[in-house]
Amino acid sequence: MAKFPEAAARLHKNIFVCRKCKTKMRANIQKIMLKKVSCRKCQGKAFRPIKKGK
Repeated sequence: MAKFPEAAARLHKNIFVCRKCKTKMRANIQKIMLKKVSCRKCQGKAFRPIKKGK
């Protein structure tokens, strides 16, 4: 899909998915690990990295 590094970074860098409501959010990995970020939709604090596809 992304053939050059700028596009790959824009699509996949610092994007996480809420485990509860599946909403995508862009946030810093340190804040995600420390649970300082909450979901806009459900206020959950459990996130996973976005899947990069094939």
